[in-house]
Amino acid sequence: MGRVICTQCGQPYPEQGVPYRCIRCGGIYDFDAPPLLDWGTLRNDLPGLWRFWMALALPPGAGVFWLGEGNTPLVPQSYRGHTVHLKLESLNPSGSYKDRGSAVLVSWLRARGVTEAVEDSSGNAGASFAAYAARAGLRAVVYVPESASGPKRLQIERYGATLIRVPGPRSAAAQAVLEVVRQGAVYASHAYLPFGLPGIATIAYEVWEQLGQRMPGTVIAPVGHGGLLLGLVRGFQALRQGGGIPQLPYFVGVQAAACAPVVAAFEQRGGRDIRDDVEERPTLAEGVRVRQPVRMEALFKEIGPDQGTFLAVDEAEIERAFITLCHSGIYVEPTSALTWAALERLDAQLPEPIVLIMTGSGLKYAS
Repeated sequence: MGRVICTQCGQPYPEQGVPYRCIRCGGIYDFDAPPLLDWGTLRNDLPGLWRFWMALALPPGAGVFWLGEGNTPLVPQSYRGHTVHLKLESLNPSGSYKDRGSAVLVSWLRARGVTEAVEDSSGNAGASFAAYAARAGLRAVVYVPESASGPKRLQIERYGATLIRVPGPRSAAAQAVLEVVRQGAVYASHAYLPFGLPGIATIAYEVWEQLGQRMPGTVIAPVGHGGLLLGLVRGFQALRQGGGIPQLPYFVGVQAAACAPVVAAFEQRGGRDIRDDVEERPTLAEGVRVRQPVRMEALFKEIGPDQGTFLAVDEAEIERAFITLCHSGIYVEPTSALTWAALERLDAQLPEPIVLIMTGSGLKYAS
């Protein structure tokens, strides 16, 4: 497994403490290599994603806080005369793919002796963190925008976490949590801390297995901070390094047009700076309403122009895709429907088999 270092100055992550940014320069921490995946070392005595223990980058003796995460179904779906595959991450314990990262991150936090932490979220990450914090005996405080879906807010509170509703857009909740972090709170950020990324990478391993040990031609995923797509890329890189696939799939990252900073930067053809005029308007896809994506640089580094693309879809497209999925028996929240909207836009150009990541359950969505 690679080391966790600052992507700006190369400083290794400290042996003690839980800084969310580099203590030397303020840069972003990340792994400097993909997970090491050795099929001969699978822990089949452990459940779900934990059988990939050696690829999770956890310290020896870290706890396994399993709630049923992992082994989500890959469901075939008919589309214009051919078949696409839906990876139902919406069926994880708290109702979203975030559980894969939260399970591993909370295990890492507890191994560092953390007993209380704060997080900010549009809803899914906060609910997931609250669930695993409850399982691990860690006191959680979660900041959400006041617009966060009611079922998600209720879910966070029912897990026993303290819920702080912040007036204003999603970015206001991110700013509010930083105030308490500056006062000494541990920031268990799913966006800034990279320790959950190896958990997200396990989606790739499962997809490969479920396709009969075949590589997907295309993987489509929503993009907010970028952790989901980055974890998928790293997972397929690990498969390639382990000899499981000859090359990487084509990756499609999808944002809502109402808030699409990654698409804006991508369309600048190499421009890395997020434009100041990127808006943060309301969107049905609240899970990707992120104006300052933490993993954007890493995504552009890992996904070259010939390896993938990023696109934004408008609210009408999101709503139409959401209804289409519902009417086929797939009840996911509108953020997941971004992938179907992208499929409708790009299907003729995409190599098969095509895999869409269904990120969150429709039961968490209230219009």
